[in-house]
Amino acid sequence: MDLDNYLNAILLGMVEGITEFLPISSTGHLIIAGNLLGFTGPRADTFEIFIQLGAILAVLWNYREQLIEITINYNKSQHNINFLFNLLVAFLPAAILGFVLHRYIKNYLFSPITVASALFLGGIAIIVIESRNYNYHIEKIEELTWQDALKVGCAQCLALFPGVSRAGATIMGGIIFGLSRRAATEFSFFLAIPTMFVATFYDLYKSRSLLSLADIPIFTLGFIVSFLSALVVIRAFLVFIGNNNFTNFAWYRIIFGGIILLYAWYFPGTFVN
Repeated sequence: MDLDNYLNAILLGMVEGITEFLPISSTGHLIIAGNLLGFTGPRADTFEIFIQLGAILAVLWNYREQLIEITINYNKSQHNINFLFNLLVAFLPAAILGFVLHRYIKNYLFSPITVASALFLGGIAIIVIESRNYNYHIEKIEELTWQDALKVGCAQCLALFPGVSRAGATIMGGIIFGLSRRAATEFSFFLAIPTMFVATFYDLYKSRSLLSLADIPIFTLGFIVSFLSALVVIRAFLVFIGNNNFTNFAWYRIIFGGIILLYAWYFPGTFVN
């Protein structure tokens, strides 16, 4: 038994679960954490893709009642039909662009330096957004039109650049386009379901030759840790946004990204691209 791999699975599972739905980029943190732990290479990349399913399951569990009701009665309520249509509209821009640019993104943008740069610049962007006042005309996600959903979906395209943060792009984009903080956050959570499912299964399909039965215990451990930590974060985050803005997350991004960039500058060769 390789205890180091099990410890890496626990640590990276926690990183994924804690960061996936916060505006600080889970992919960026996994890339940096994997480098610092020495857990890199195609097998590690496949593991990091797989444990995202744990975070997705946390969203499904947290909103299970709403999702079951929508699934069972999707054709009995105009609200349910509109909601599903809005998710589809918001999902498509990043799905199409991601499919076209998938190989380029994987080959050239998945490095600690590009991620740290995106974290740093994204933090500045959040501070700028939070310094302005926006008139919210959408208090609940039920009030979204397909045009609103499309705007959020276009904002999600920015998250194709590792380190930008899918949650950050969709929540900040939602706020700019007139959604309340809670509406923007909840729509971001729901939008994560089709987006992450498709992206994760597509990546796993592309990496299927790297999967083996020997990896099942480690992958399962990372999945469980990711699920549990994401579930805690989702519930805590929904409480947090009631009385707080995202400036603290912005400063965290700037400080963390800046530290990584400085470390890479003074100790070149530390990170594996």
